Amino acid sequence: MVSNSTEAILAIRDLDNTTPVIMAAISDPIGTKLVASFARPGGNTTGVTLFSTELAGKRLELLKEVVPRLAYVGLLVQRDHPPTATLITETQAAAQALNLALQIFEVRPEDIVEGFRLIEKERPDALIVQQTSSFTIHLRQIAELANSQRLATVHQAREFVEAGGLLAYGPSTFALGERAAWYVDRILKGTAPADLPVEQPTKFELIANLKTAKALGLTIPPSVLAIADEVIE
Repeated sequence: MVSNSTEAILAIRDLDNTTPVIMAAISDPIGTKLVASFARPGGNTTGVTLFSTELAGKRLELLKEVVPRLAYVGLLVQRDHPPTATLITETQAAAQALNLALQIFEVRPEDIVEGFRLIEKERPDALIVQQTSSFTIHLRQIAELANSQRLATVHQAREFVEAGGLLAYGPSTFALGERAAWYVDRILKGTAPADLPVEQPTKFELIANLKTAKALGLTIPPSVLAIADEVIE
């Protein structure tokens, strides 16, 4: 079995703890107890991790470069989603280190509009959006709501920026998919999941949307554009 959903893998393992399970891109496999460690995953699960919650500091730094006088940042996360707690903890630490105030907005995917009503009342200077399978279904709605509030957003995956978000910085999901296929090959050839260490991403992408920046009245500085892997115009 192959999945990029923490909830799906937990459900699969509740039903069957012997069939090999390959993580195609899981953000927090240790915190959610999918594996014991990266080097020795144990059990029937291994694969690749996004490990992108540890990039919270980089995303805040990018926002500081793009948003003048950034002081107050919102974090939009999925309620009742196993990796959310780790993302909140690491973003709080990163915000404190950068002397930024942080407000957490926990919503269920079906309550995104209601969540943005609360965000509008709180009026943060910018918004970090968690990457989850459930949020991805609503990515265009999230982008439209954020832009209507003139909120600069930073995301973990390019799909959000392609839908109208401002910035994305995170592991290349395409590269992770290629590595997940390698795990499938090894397991089908007889290697036990417990003998295959979990791999962390090695390729990262920065995507910027100039059209969105213009609509928000922002200028993405040359220092950011110079390191961007893709610029959407």
